[in-house]
Amino acid sequence: MFFHIGRYVLFIKRVFGRPEKHSVFVKQIIREINNLGVDSLGIVLIISVFMGAVITLQTAYNIDMPLIPKYTIGLAARDSILLEFSSTIVSLILAGKVGSNIASEIGTMRVTEQVDALDIMGINSAGFLVLPKVVAFVMIIPFLVIISMGIGISGGYLAGAITGEVPASEFVYGIQYAFKPFYILYALIKSLVFGFIISTISAYWGYHTIGGALEVGRSSTRAVVTSSIQILLFNLLLTQFLLA
Repeated sequence: MFFHIGRYVLFIKRVFGRPEKHSVFVKQIIREINNLGVDSLGIVLIISVFMGAVITLQTAYNIDMPLIPKYTIGLAARDSILLEFSSTIVSLILAGKVGSNIASEIGTMRVTEQVDALDIMGINSAGFLVLPKVVAFVMIIPFLVIISMGIGISGGYLAGAITGEVPASEFVYGIQYAFKPFYILYALIKSLVFGFIISTISAYWGYHTIGGALEVGRSSTRAVVTSSIQILLFNLLLTQFLLA
């Protein structure tokens, strides 16, 4: 564990070295925003709409006491989506999609000696390959989380209205009731941290792949597992630090 922590720190130091050429760096960031962020929009939308619907219906089915007003269903759905699901659950899903993508791409370049070729040419391969991915993903993941929030709440609204479990007016009132704007800021802070964790840890495992195609698959698996564990750990720490 301490070996990997030390090597990860040294790797991050190399990654954040000065870019070779700013024009090329900017083009790489734009390309990675499309590859890592825009291409992930579909799965974020699908997960969010069903997530919001399930939260709303489960809350409605488990509230049997007539003394509890219906608008609390909208309130519970809103807080669950803003505080936890749109940031943490979406990040866990992206750790599987984006993390495996980064690890397998860089791992393949490592085992085919493309990374060694960059080093021989005097290019900082870690910075050239990894930094655009880190910057692009940290930039785009807050937008994915914001979209997830809106789609998740909309999914809950539609589920409640279609099934008749929650009147539309009551759900909307619950969404607006005692709203705290800090919850959105809290989710965005978590998304930035999670984006950095996913991109750097996945790149670390891919960059240090040794062997052939089989090892690339193993590095991809390690990237997803390690990223997921760190997301859960930092979710606990950030919740204690920001909401306590």
